[in-house]
Amino acid sequence: MASNRNAARLKRATLAAALGLCFIGGVQAQTNTAGAVSGRASSGDTITVSNPATGFTRTITVGADGSFRFSQIPIGQYTVTRNGSSPRQVTVNVGTSANVDYAAASTAGGPAQLEEVEVIGTGAINPIDVTSVESTTILTAEQIAKIPVPRDTTSVALLAPGTVRGDAVFGNLASFGGASVAENAYFINGFNITNSFRNLNFAQVPFEAIQEQQIKTGGYGAEFGRSLGGVVNQITKRGTNDFHVGGNVFWSPDSLREDVRNAYLTNGVLRSDNSQDTSEEWRTNIWASGALIKDKLFAYGLISYGEQNNDTWGNNVASTNVNDNFEFPIWLLKMDWNITDSHILEFTAFSDKQENNQEVYANRPGVTERLNLVGVNIQEQGGENYVLKYTGYLTDTFTLSALIGHGEFSRSQRLRTASGLPVEYNGDITSTATGCPQIVDARPTYRQQATGVYSSTCNITNGTIDRTDSGDERDQFRLDAEWQLGDHLLRFGYDQDDYTSKAGVALEGGFQWRYTTVDPDGVANNGDEFDRARQQFFQQGATVEVKQHAYYIQDSWNITDNFIAYLGARWDTFENLNGNGESYVKISNQFGPRLGFSWDVFGDSTFKVFGNAGRYALPLTPSVAVRGASASLFSRESFNFDQTVDPTTGAPNNPVARPGTFIYLNSEDGRPKNPLTIASQNLDPMYQDEYILGFQKMLTEHFSLGIRGIYRELKQAIDDNCDYGPIYDQAVAEGLNPVLPNPGFPYCRMFNPGKDAVFVTDVEGDGILRTYAVPGALLSPPAKRNYSAMEFFVDGNWDKFFIQGSYTYAKSIGNTEGGVKSDIGQNDTSVTQDFDYLELTVDTYGYLPNDRRHTLKLFGNYEITDEWSVGANLIVQSGRPLNCLGVLDRDPNRAPGTPPIDATYDPHPYGSSFMRCNNSPVPRGTAGRLPWTQTFDMNVAYAPNWAEGLQFKIDVFNVFDSQKVTSVVETAEVPETGLPSELYLLPASFQAPRTVRFMVQYDF
Repeated sequence: MASNRNAARLKRATLAAALGLCFIGGVQAQTNTAGAVSGRASSGDTITVSNPATGFTRTITVGADGSFRFSQIPIGQYTVTRNGSSPRQVTVNVGTSANVDYAAASTAGGPAQLEEVEVIGTGAINPIDVTSVESTTILTAEQIAKIPVPRDTTSVALLAPGTVRGDAVFGNLASFGGASVAENAYFINGFNITNSFRNLNFAQVPFEAIQEQQIKTGGYGAEFGRSLGGVVNQITKRGTNDFHVGGNVFWSPDSLREDVRNAYLTNGVLRSDNSQDTSEEWRTNIWASGALIKDKLFAYGLISYGEQNNDTWGNNVASTNVNDNFEFPIWLLKMDWNITDSHILEFTAFSDKQENNQEVYANRPGVTERLNLVGVNIQEQGGENYVLKYTGYLTDTFTLSALIGHGEFSRSQRLRTASGLPVEYNGDITSTATGCPQIVDARPTYRQQATGVYSSTCNITNGTIDRTDSGDERDQFRLDAEWQLGDHLLRFGYDQDDYTSKAGVALEGGFQWRYTTVDPDGVANNGDEFDRARQQFFQQGATVEVKQHAYYIQDSWNITDNFIAYLGARWDTFENLNGNGESYVKISNQFGPRLGFSWDVFGDSTFKVFGNAGRYALPLTPSVAVRGASASLFSRESFNFDQTVDPTTGAPNNPVARPGTFIYLNSEDGRPKNPLTIASQNLDPMYQDEYILGFQKMLTEHFSLGIRGIYRELKQAIDDNCDYGPIYDQAVAEGLNPVLPNPGFPYCRMFNPGKDAVFVTDVEGDGILRTYAVPGALLSPPAKRNYSAMEFFVDGNWDKFFIQGSYTYAKSIGNTEGGVKSDIGQNDTSVTQDFDYLELTVDTYGYLPNDRRHTLKLFGNYEITDEWSVGANLIVQSGRPLNCLGVLDRDPNRAPGTPPIDATYDPHPYGSSFMRCNNSPVPRGTAGRLPWTQTFDMNVAYAPNWAEGLQFKIDVFNVFDSQKVTSVVETAEVPETGLPSELYLLPASFQAPRTVRFMVQYDF
């Protein structure tokens, strides 16, 4: 008879037949596509795992130490037997180990003892995985279907502790553990689907095709890299011996959607009337799965059509937006071939290509009207992906897998005028984008009132346009091995990921006209003022690459029966190539150690203490090279004109160039840049150290509680610095005559903020490269970003009710958000303006945009009867900190609060980018905070007994229609004048209004 403690441990071990609920806590990184079954039995026993649905079967013999392990088992329901009897039912989830013990641990000098088996029902929670050192949440398809949550990757990821929604300007993305939204990695069936061009997008397939989503928020193993935030790992559904076919329709009607709040200026003037906006969406999915050859060859296929229609009336432009999949339906095919019991082949193919058509109409800001059609903006996104994976169970203790994949992602953009003429940029740096110029009227209000606002009636985007052939390609190969050597579980492998991007942008119409007013005597509106126009050209285009590979090894060592030590190491190599195929940054064998432990305190899997420490590195994105390391054109010239403009284009009439005003900015004169001059010669990668300590305790068979403390410290960042002064001054001191512009003397260079830099520069434009060591103190302070958090998480499951939840208290403080800059909505990953000039770094240390001090999350489902169930999802969160961004006035005599409108006003060329207002410092995060937000969602589902497979469901999102402000304009002063900006604190986004989604589904 087993001891009470061992019996309790066995009881927990047999709970794996539970409902496949999410694991909020630690989960060992077995693999990124499968799971494992492990346990103890008597030496010489034969243990068999089998899945009747797929015919998968493996048998191994228990070793002398009494332990056994089945590695890289495809997720699903399995039967485990010992010597052909004692069957146990277990659920294998991705990245987890289902534990089945047939014997207790051997006592010193004695044999293993047989365990008593007690079968537990499905109303219990999943047992604690005591082999864990990671912080991971797993959500299954069944659970996602029961929760009122939008069916997209980010919305599901936001259910995990430590995740917050990023600013709306970057799209629907999440921040993990204080990192920026550009520092995450995304996988489907082990294939990297991150759009690495800027790390601000990823491939997506409908959730009907997803079986499990794994969200890694910290402490992940050495096999994962190239991420400082989190990892989202999705596993698709697959075919079985049972034939299934089904379909569903989701519909969110505009008639049941609440209006978005109107946006007002701080003086109460209506800026954006959203009362007439409409939004409606529908999607239908059809799928089929089954065995092409029973127990051998299986297929799962899905095709999806949908459309989203949005009408926007009361903003700066009115538009009709249609996103559809009729020309490019979303589809997925998953095939599995059990070649033998020891060899498996998997094939995944999918396409998420979409086209968005936006009709743009003219209208006045704050007025609900729709004037003439300006044009149509057509954008493509997504593409096709193909992945092949082999898994070989070569011996009882050695498993090998190999994956090869190719992915494509379109970022193409085409414009069409109201008359049907094409407007485009072909990406050739020697050509110019077609269309009407962009117009910016930066004159004082009294001048605009006198002459009318200067504008274009034919410019469609009022910004830049992407080249028509923009897109990316990824080629990935990885090899992973797992070897059980007694008390050591070794994993090691190689990962190669090459990414090519074809990219480029240009100002629509080729250039921009910017209007300002000259006031000779500094007295406003006394009749002596006149206007000037500045013409600006900007365009870039190149095909660039990033080549990266890594080696890793990790060991999970059972030092004792209830204490596991985890030791891992990873070596990453990153190389970035410019538009000419030349390497401008290469970092070899960046070392990333990973350490951890898991202590099964009582030896019965009811109480675990765990911890880990690790270093994680992030490469430069390919987007850096398109402008920073390849040929680009950026010029300005000032013009006088006859004080009238063309009523259609907004261009000045009879412009006359002012002598001596033409300049190339940043040495961007259209010539290729010398790759040796782009980055500091001692550049280190962006990397971060992380420390986690926590515990998880089963309070009852139905309820567990966990607490986790997390600390992350950014140790090194990569960004660009554009202050050429230190090099220029050194060159002059050497008796040289610097020549600017000069492609060998770029203004902006990649460096590690705060670190002494070694720059190679062609100072005199004669092709002679000279090396200059620049002290870090002359360029910027060190980059700082510290994240600390306490997470409390619960997991409860009863026969008809389950609940998951977490509360996180977190702080994110530093002088840089990371890859992007939410303060101004800058999405130039790794080349933000944070460290461009030393003056920009003053008073920037403080609470960062992703600092959400308090976050409460609760979600679950209750089965009222066999036919009816209800679900709920609650997220309560404190608001983000605010800044007051103003100009840096170089007039030391101007008193704080005095309008800088006199002739001595000399602002820094970066305009309103400084942590100061009214000529006084306003340190980061001290201008207040946005309000708390509360979102409560509910659903009700009906699955009638009279029609098996039929289901109806209604989801209501944001039941109480809470529409708090989630982001605002933080620029407080007009760049050209330093006067207060009327747009300061203008709401830029609100919580999504209440919407209703209907679903009908039939699956048989």
